[in-house]
Amino acid sequence: MTRTNRNVYRTTLVAFMLALLLWCRGAHAEEIIVSAAASLGNAMQAVGDQFQTDHPDTRVIFNFAASGALLQQIAHGAPVDVFASANQAFMDRAAKQKLIRTETRCNFVRNTLVLAVPAGSTAGIQALGDLASAPQLRISIGDPATVPAGRYARQALQRIDLWGKLRNRLILATSVRQVLDYLRRGEIDAGLVYNTDVRIAGEAVRPVETVVTDDPIVYCIAVTASSNRLSSGQQFIDYLLSEKGSAVLSTFGFERP
Repeated sequence: MTRTNRNVYRTTLVAFMLALLLWCRGAHAEEIIVSAAASLGNAMQAVGDQFQTDHPDTRVIFNFAASGALLQQIAHGAPVDVFASANQAFMDRAAKQKLIRTETRCNFVRNTLVLAVPAGSTAGIQALGDLASAPQLRISIGDPATVPAGRYARQALQRIDLWGKLRNRLILATSVRQVLDYLRRGEIDAGLVYNTDVRIAGEAVRPVETVVTDDPIVYCIAVTASSNRLSSGQQFIDYLLSEKGSAVLSTFGFERP
């Protein structure tokens, strides 16, 4: 099976599973499905728990993956009520395909990209430019085709003329959290992940350098066009933007946009 066919298969399978979930949730009129970028996982779960405490009649179900993969799922008919992307490009694409209610779209947090290494690294990597110093270095980024962190990483490498030198050596991950897992297990020498990911990893991963990107790393969110839970979806978005929601997100390292 080719890589393209595998991606289509995974997207179709997830869409089917979400459709099955939608069929099973009939008794819960205020249940909403939120598809959010993988890097939001821990933070969104925490906000979701607090939201449900404050709104006991609404249950939030999360689906986390790379933003590009989530967009494909929505385009293939997955029953998603709210879409949260780690970059503007995939949300722009969703708007162009009329997959979101554009009047509900807004920015809600921002992040930074960092070069990180396993905590016990002895590779001597001190800056982004060091990645080209030795051909045996194992380096991973998210796949730029579907992972916003990978797109930001490509920008950063292009800024210092390293993309052409490194692109064929890079280990492309299906999400930024996969890169983080590689770092945690010491399976790579360096990876480009978000600052919030490094905070979650604790002592297992060490940040080396904050990386400059051409585009600001701003996350955006919107209610999907296919959702019949506009009120509940908008209520969840409003909660993210509220003082309570922002306070929870900030504990995970996210900042206001």
